[in-house]
Amino acid sequence: MLLEFPHPDRCVVGTIGEPGNRLFIIQVSQGGTLVAVAVEKQQVQMLGRRIGEILDQLQSLGRADAEGEEPTDLGPLDAPLEVEFRVGAIGLAWDAERGAIQLELFSVDLGEEAPDDDSHNVLVQIWLTPRLAREFSLRAEVIVASGRPACPFCSQPIEPGGHICPRSNGYRGPLF
Repeated sequence: MLLEFPHPDRCVVGTIGEPGNRLFIIQVSQGGTLVAVAVEKQQVQMLGRRIGEILDQLQSLGRADAEGEEPTDLGPLDAPLEVEFRVGAIGLAWDAERGAIQLELFSVDLGEEAPDDDSHNVLVQIWLTPRLAREFSLRAEVIVASGRPACPFCSQPIEPGGHICPRSNGYRGPLF
């Protein structure tokens, strides 16, 4: 099944749940169609970073104008929120004909459990204008950074109840 969004109204990253137990979601809407897919935190982080790099390269070549320092859309995900599938693979490319970044989100392969028909294979294609792509990239950075802070010594996440750092042999003194 193919879901296409050639001119999305909104394409954002969001989360559900508390830091440490969050579900990361990419949500796209166009007209009356709304699709949400689940992704891993690392996928969001790398996707946001790579989209920013592509836009910076295009901007240095004078092929795209999309500047921004902070995201303007930090609103919540749109309702109703129904996750269609978990993303297994992501494709990313610059579509020169459309002047947009093409984002492809492939569903997780179910392997031998999958039925014989193609109903389990889902592909979401999204074309992001440079402005919308920069907004997506900036918001992804903010969303990823809003989780649990990393320990400055071992880089593991610090839980709200404390952190036993393996680099300090379990000593629970103040980190700063």
